[in-house]
Amino acid sequence: MPTAVPQSEFADRLDDVRDRIGDADADAGVWFSATSIEYLSGFAHIQTERPVVLAVTQDRIEITVPRLEVERVESNPQIDAVHHYRDYPGGDPIGVAVEMLAGLDAGSIAADAEGAPGVMGFEGATLAEGWTAAAGTADELSVSTQSWVDRMRWRKSQTEVDLVRESARWANLAHRYLADYTEVGTHPATVSQRASMDGSRAMLDALGSEYVPRTRGTGPVHAGYITGEQTALPHGHTANRRLEPGDVMVTGASANVDGYHSELERTMFLGEPDDEQRQYFELATEAQRLAIDALGPGAEIAYVDEVVEDYFEEQGVSDLARHHVGHNIGLGGHEPPYIDRGWTAHCEHEATASDAADATMEPGMIWTIEPGLYTDSEGYRHSDTVAITEDGIDRLTTFPRSIEENTIRVE
Repeated sequence: MPTAVPQSEFADRLDDVRDRIGDADADAGVWFSATSIEYLSGFAHIQTERPVVLAVTQDRIEITVPRLEVERVESNPQIDAVHHYRDYPGGDPIGVAVEMLAGLDAGSIAADAEGAPGVMGFEGATLAEGWTAAAGTADELSVSTQSWVDRMRWRKSQTEVDLVRESARWANLAHRYLADYTEVGTHPATVSQRASMDGSRAMLDALGSEYVPRTRGTGPVHAGYITGEQTALPHGHTANRRLEPGDVMVTGASANVDGYHSELERTMFLGEPDDEQRQYFELATEAQRLAIDALGPGAEIAYVDEVVEDYFEEQGVSDLARHHVGHNIGLGGHEPPYIDRGWTAHCEHEATASDAADATMEPGMIWTIEPGLYTDSEGYRHSDTVAITEDGIDRLTTFPRSIEENTIRVE
């Protein structure tokens, strides 16, 4: 099982964008997005007020970074030249990026944005404004926008699927620790820390030097949960409370494998659930089963959300459903496409394809399947990570789903 993206895969990705650069009749492709830069070059960084700018031409790959990133990026085998500025606002990131483009004779570019995003207070010029202001560049810079990498990431390679599978393997283990360590009187935060630590230790011991570190201060594996009334909020927080008999818990577990993630969530009970809790649990898990059964190559993406919507309406609980069925996952925790009843109309409006392909599932797409129900006091949601194959699906997360296996006995 791979634990890192091989160099050959980066070469394939760069070949793809170079074809797109040629088709766009541009001199270079330019990216500001940290995720896109990582996808194309393998250089992972935190997007802050210090912009990073990657430029790709038919025969060169160059990058502009703040001085503090030079040592991390200069050994990157994909990148031919590194340009840097001191810092922001003391340096001139856009000016240095313009000099890089001028040196590449790139007067016509296709960029993922007109300028660096306004993250953490960055307020610099766009590339076109920087080009105009630069000495010796009287001609205007031609900038068109593109979202090539975002679209490329919809469909994963077999290596990417295997990296998410490896993530799911350790998420499954960490979730088991989470369930084993949960008992009345414990604090959710400390149970999470213990399960995450033991999951991380097991992963690091098993993978050894093969594991590519991508974390700062926290382990590569995380497992935790929200409890009680916080579960009624789809994005609830870990409350400062200790676990009590009768608590509902909505869990979450994942692992970082060379930047790729999976998603595993379960609804669990501390002690025997009452009749109402059992009812909502069964409705939510049945909705997830129906959604998973609707997946497959060629399936209409919006249809999967509609299957769940129809089921909830039939059961009289549609007012308790607050979000769509799921989303793609990979380098990002949430990636398009989205399993949403409006996806087909979105594709038609955005003209994202010359045919209907963008509205249907394709082999290599990896989905989270997570329909939920939320009452005034509690929430119910399982989430599993599922890959689309040439002839069906591949379930990557495998933690048990039944109510019996997700009930923690109280003595």
